[in-house]
Amino acid sequence: MISGLIIYSRCDVAVIQLLTYLQNVYKIHEDISMMKVLIIEDEISLQVSIQKYLTAEGSTCDCASTFDSAYQKLSIYNYDCILLDLTLPDGEGLQLLKYLKKLNKTDGVLIISARDAIDQRIEGLQLGADDYLVKPFHLSELNARINAIVRRRNFAGNNIVVFQEIEIDLNARQVKVNDTVLYLTRKEFDILLYFVANKGKVISKAAAATHIWGDDADMADSFDFIYTHIKNMRKKLTDAGCHDYFHSVYGVGYKFSLT
Repeated sequence: MISGLIIYSRCDVAVIQLLTYLQNVYKIHEDISMMKVLIIEDEISLQVSIQKYLTAEGSTCDCASTFDSAYQKLSIYNYDCILLDLTLPDGEGLQLLKYLKKLNKTDGVLIISARDAIDQRIEGLQLGADDYLVKPFHLSELNARINAIVRRRNFAGNNIVVFQEIEIDLNARQVKVNDTVLYLTRKEFDILLYFVANKGKVISKAAAATHIWGDDADMADSFDFIYTHIKNMRKKLTDAGCHDYFHSVYGVGYKFSLT
């Protein structure tokens, strides 16, 4: 992923409009996943540091350096957690919070602000933000707070997610089937968790790719690589004695369910 200042040209706007159209046509579901983070921060050095750290910890990160670029991403995508700097060069972060509320979105929000922005932090919490962190901060604490927000919102605060004979340990990033540990790749783990969290919903390949690969997914010629990852993961699951809960939906994608 290329980090830094994001500038939207007329071509970019056309791409955004096309993506919005595709979402409506294929009914892409991006309701819940594990650790897809939007970093809204105009201080590029801090943005890059956060992105590198969270990516190394297993998160998928999108970045926005301006109010406009953040607004565009929030209009198209859903995130597990949004890191929101309240002061942006072309607008106020609180307006983005109000926009999220207007859209009835359930994205988690962690405000990152200067030490003297007490009134803004209070207003942000009243508008629906989940937590705040005062600059400067340790990246390990930032990651811990993000994880706490995701657990509260997506998994009722639990570190262990269970679906039938599948047990997923969020902290250890470990999967067990009937108490047998499976050795999944990072992407396989993320895809499995995404489908378990969205069980019963039809998920398009595009939705899965966007959640797991973030902005990089837009550069792919096709989303056939999702099929390869799911095929490999299904084999590992069934070889361990797990029922195959992945059901192909012709022309769209997959559904993870009992039937």
